[in-house]
Amino acid sequence: MKNALKILRYTKPHMFFIISAVICAFISVSFTLYIPVLVGNAIDVMLGKGRVDMAEVTSVCVKIGVCVGVIAVFQWLMTQSASVVSARTVRDMRGDVFRKFNTVPLSDIDSHPHGDLISRIINDVDAVGDGLSQVILQFLSGIVTIIGTLIFMLSINIWIALVVVVLTPLSVLVAAVIGRMCARSFREQQELQGEISSYVEETVGNQKLVKAFAYECRSEAGFEKKNQRLFKVGLRAQFAGALANPCTRFVNNMVYAVTGIVGALTVISSFMGALSIGQLSCFLTYANQYTKPFNEVTGVLTQIETALAAAGRVFEIIESADEPSDKSSLDVKSAHGNVEFKNVRFSYNPGRELIKDFSLRVKSGRQVAIVGPTGCGKTTLINLLMRFYEVDGGGIYIDGVNVADMKRDSLRSLFGMVLQDSWLFSGTIMENLRYANPSASDEEIIEAAKMSYAHSFIRRMPDGYNTQISENGSNLSQGQRQLLCIARVMAMNPPMLILDEATSSIDTLTEVRVQKAFRKLMRGRTSFVVAHRLSTIRESDMILVMKDGDIIEQGTHEELIGKKGFYFELYNSQFAR
Repeated sequence: MKNALKILRYTKPHMFFIISAVICAFISVSFTLYIPVLVGNAIDVMLGKGRVDMAEVTSVCVKIGVCVGVIAVFQWLMTQSASVVSARTVRDMRGDVFRKFNTVPLSDIDSHPHGDLISRIINDVDAVGDGLSQVILQFLSGIVTIIGTLIFMLSINIWIALVVVVLTPLSVLVAAVIGRMCARSFREQQELQGEISSYVEETVGNQKLVKAFAYECRSEAGFEKKNQRLFKVGLRAQFAGALANPCTRFVNNMVYAVTGIVGALTVISSFMGALSIGQLSCFLTYANQYTKPFNEVTGVLTQIETALAAAGRVFEIIESADEPSDKSSLDVKSAHGNVEFKNVRFSYNPGRELIKDFSLRVKSGRQVAIVGPTGCGKTTLINLLMRFYEVDGGGIYIDGVNVADMKRDSLRSLFGMVLQDSWLFSGTIMENLRYANPSASDEEIIEAAKMSYAHSFIRRMPDGYNTQISENGSNLSQGQRQLLCIARVMAMNPPMLILDEATSSIDTLTEVRVQKAFRKLMRGRTSFVVAHRLSTIRESDMILVMKDGDIIEQGTHEELIGKKGFYFELYNSQFAR
């Protein structure tokens, strides 16, 4: 019920179309209910062989034809209005989910399989839209039909009308019991769909590895296992949902039969007042119309339950907590580049502290390399510096200002980042290079590409800088993608740099050239370089050696080699034969 109310709140801005649908439903149903009256009048003027008032019958037929035309027009308008409400609600909901991805802490994104998040914004939101459209159509026409038929039946014979009213709620009770039974299955079905989406995304996105390790059969077996689970849960959900319609139809047909018997007795013996044959025919039609909305709602119960289950998954994202607001924080436009970590503590999981009482002072313009074994906290420091994650204790300062007091966008604009995982989007090379600095001129972009040694291969592309690249640059080599990412940062011209294994996918000759370009770029800028290949950071002003979240050694390359400590062993291990 909560999810249904939340969905309805999304429909409020589209009240004009809802009111339009209500008006259309009222007109359509009113003419629908008028037809049985006309049919009853026609029956009552058919007194026997040769005793038929043809003029009246002809008049009735014309009126029925007009009613049918009016019904068709207004049902179409009602469907259009419902479709607009559904489509706009889905648009708004999907927009809120996507915007939420940009406002929740990065830890929330990292803690969910990305395929599942994609499934929520696409499959689940679509399911909500389909269910909403059905509810609007069935609910509006159903309410008007129930009220209208009740009024007409009471006007014909109050006692027989009460028989229908008393018996019909049995179908509602049956539908409610079945709906409660299958709600859990529909929830599980939507969750499994998200799980399969995540599995497919992982498998398709890593097909090279799947084939390289001859994992095709095992990946198919894994998919088949999940697919079978979805099949069984889906079958159970659909079966339970499909029970509602025949069960309620059975109850409603029993109501129709009882109404027919009582009505026939009334015609023959005035059992419950006077009733003509035409009025009985009209009454039976109304009895059928009265129970029809209950049948229609239960007929789409499966879709409605799916929509409610999907809505629950969607609202989990929409209602998740945002990052703390930074509207009142400082908007820093520039920085000298003095960075200090003071007694920083951080853990990804409570109770398992990764960084413990970490302190570091970096002067402006210094190049700091961070090295150490996997999992020691190198990339975590970068995440904390950029406020992708918030520190648990202590603070990080830039030019004496706590980064927690800065606006996030302002803080991140001070840094240019090149990560180990290159990321490009579908578009032209020029659009990708301009991503970090939309105001950069073509000349500035080309100059940045030349500095990163990307210009030569770009010129060889079919359309040069206007060449379209596919999603994540899959039509480029890994080295070419990384060069474009480096050029993108060079075009940004930031006051500080973060390089996280930025040259890991580039051949040795190109790496030498790029290192020269980086030295130009880093001149006068504070730079943090996370490196695994220690040969790339020999000229750093300071090398921090981390282990288990602590700095265990620091100094220049020559100083650390001279100490013959952990760095000495780490460095020599990379060149051991």
